[in-house]
Amino acid sequence: MVLDEPTNADEVFKINGFTMVVNRQLLELTKSITVDFIDQGMVSGFRVLSEVPIGGGGGCGSSCGSSCSY
Repeated sequence: MVLDEPTNADEVFKINGFTMVVNRQLLELTKSITVDFIDQGMVSGFRVLSEVPIGGGGGCGSSCGSSCSY
């Protein structure tokens, strides 16, 4: 997950006041994507899950109290 500006190759979603930009090719591979913020004591950050898992890393952040599904 990164901060980025949308391009012609991206799909843009506006949910709960947030704008999410997802590359169309990635979206075709993963199908639906869920972005959630987890805050469990010493562990906090964003969790990104997809209908078709493709592997990869993780991330962290400090705000976004609810899940965002596409």
